[in-house]
Amino acid sequence: MVKKVVIITGASSGIGEALARRFAEPGTGLVLGARSLDKLDALAKNLEASFEDVITVRTDVSIEEDCRKLINKAIQKYGRIDVLVNNAGISMRAIFEDLDLSVLKNLMDVNFWGTVYCSKYALPHLLLTKGSLVGVSSIAGYKGLPGRSGYSASKFAMHGFLETVRTENLKKGLHVLIACPGFTASNIRNTALGKDGSQQGESPRDEAEMMSAKEVAKHIYRAIDKRKRTLVLTFQGKLTVRLNKFIPTFMDKMVYNHMAKESDSPFK
Repeated sequence: MVKKVVIITGASSGIGEALARRFAEPGTGLVLGARSLDKLDALAKNLEASFEDVITVRTDVSIEEDCRKLINKAIQKYGRIDVLVNNAGISMRAIFEDLDLSVLKNLMDVNFWGTVYCSKYALPHLLLTKGSLVGVSSIAGYKGLPGRSGYSASKFAMHGFLETVRTENLKKGLHVLIACPGFTASNIRNTALGKDGSQQGESPRDEAEMMSAKEVAKHIYRAIDKRKRTLVLTFQGKLTVRLNKFIPTFMDKMVYNHMAKESDSPFK
């Protein structure tokens, strides 16, 4: 019998896939959304070796109707929603001066509007279960990162949106978590968009030095279980958020210098 229903967007790879694997436990019904249905179905088949309650829904979160269908599929199958994890996202790497504005719009459509659309249709059901609304954000939602103008803008917007929804529903039992991993070994950087909208391909950062998607998923799972407000991961991430509150001018220089060290950095 399903006692908890969890929806995860961007579930075909990276943190989303790791979260799906972490939530695949007895008593949980999983609803997985992503643009790549082939990858979702392969994941579901793998999970079904020991776990039966999973459905997949092809979902482009930048399309409102896709988000509505994702939520409706969950209700049709299970009749309830307990957790919505807004994880789908894309990144970018280019300085704003050179950036085609369509790239920035694309990031806002996926990272911000995707969260808004899914949250809008899931909210009535989450209020009934006093469930959890989760946004997988980034340290870039606390500190503007050079070369990531669209990414930071979308994550700042996500933060403002989720904080508002949390406050509006303060007396209704809704749990809202804003989860901010630091640099994570996931697919999002490999598919990051360049100044013209093309994918950058190979990540400019050393994956071996980053937290794994599996580790990030473990922390997010625990934060949902404990109904935490925020989750900031990695020592570097926590330090960045803390110092930016007190010495922002100094942090501007530190972040600039750090990001400029990337191979083939768009600025020096």
